[in-house]
Amino acid sequence: MSNEFNCSLMHQFHRASQLADEAFSAAATQHELTPRQFVVLAATADHDGLSQTSIVKLTGIDRSTIADITRRMTQTGLLSRQRTKADARAYAVRITEQGRTVLDATKNTVREVDASLLNKLSPSHREDFKQSLAALLQQH
Repeated sequence: MSNEFNCSLMHQFHRASQLADEAFSAAATQHELTPRQFVVLAATADHDGLSQTSIVKLTGIDRSTIADITRRMTQTGLLSRQRTKADARAYAVRITEQGRTVLDATKNTVREVDASLLNKLSPSHREDFKQSLAALLQQH
């Protein structure tokens, strides 16, 4: 009996994503952020006043997840959001000072997790791996 599902590239990407999420969660316990929340904080820090639709486009995180993340992060004081003047249905999302503090404190953890994940590869494969991922995502 073959393990065809284990050979599927799609499944391997999913498992690699789970591995990365688990590594982040284990390393970032003091920050109480999920990997997606970190990405949203980083995106809003780099692009003040983004709409939730723009965050979806920028991060690749689906619309309903972004809505839930921004709602929860607004409740915890990491983000603020206001209806825009141009479109009363849309929110402009901004990082708060508290959010910036958490983001800054978490960046080092992200670098450490990235290094830990890359260290699972041989030195000769690390740069190829990063370039291959970038090429795949560039096509999206």
